[in-house]
Amino acid sequence: MTNALAAQPLPVPSALRPWIAGIGDVVVDRAPQDAFTHVPDTATKVVVRVEENGRPDTLVVGPRTRATYHVDPDRRLVSCVQLRLAPGAVGPLLGVRAVDLVGRAVPAGDLPSPAAGRLAHELTGAEPEEITARLADLLPQPTESARARLLRAAVDALSTRPDRTPAAVHEVARELAVSERQLRNLFADGVGVSPKHYARIDRVRHVLTHAALAPWAELAAATGYYDQSHMTADFRTLMGVPPRAFFTGRLPRATPCQAS
Repeated sequence: MTNALAAQPLPVPSALRPWIAGIGDVVVDRAPQDAFTHVPDTATKVVVRVEENGRPDTLVVGPRTRATYHVDPDRRLVSCVQLRLAPGAVGPLLGVRAVDLVGRAVPAGDLPSPAAGRLAHELTGAEPEEITARLADLLPQPTESARARLLRAAVDALSTRPDRTPAAVHEVARELAVSERQLRNLFADGVGVSPKHYARIDRVRHVLTHAALAPWAELAAATGYYDQSHMTADFRTLMGVPPRAFFTGRLPRATPCQAS
């Protein structure tokens, strides 16, 4: 299967790191013939794209709690730049709670916030190499609040790392001296999904990335699951199929450009 996507991660300038967790530049050289997989994702993304007819737009794509699969051969994209917003950045940059964007893709200019309108105005039609410079001029200087520090610490503790398993939600709440309800409210505002669902999505994404590197049982233990059957059940819930079926089948390609 030939990949029609050429993806290149771009460096995030230090001035943008409080707001932007990652930048990806994607070029599509022809219409896809196979299904695209949209894997579960806890991040809200700003997608600056150009379609084949030359029409530019800027979309805000909220967190995705389940995988979806699409075939859309008539819709062609020439290029897009995807900006993954850092946890806690949605409110200051877009003027909405992250939970209000879950499962949605909306034009940035349609959001009821002057900040989102300015973002759409500055980024729509910008060349990929211009985007970081425009963002540096547009984004405010960060002022880290106590809530932002709590959210960042909680996200880090609940994230899967190659050298450690994620902590349990009640352990994170106790370590940060907040109630589990307060932690859920922090995540609703700044991430969009609950702490428990954040950890589930992050673990499944870790499995997707590392499935070829270890046996299933070993991967399950390293990722923080009770056992392999727990990993299989969680994977099936979020991806729609068990891991063995997903990885041995004809793999759909993933693309950050589509919003459906």
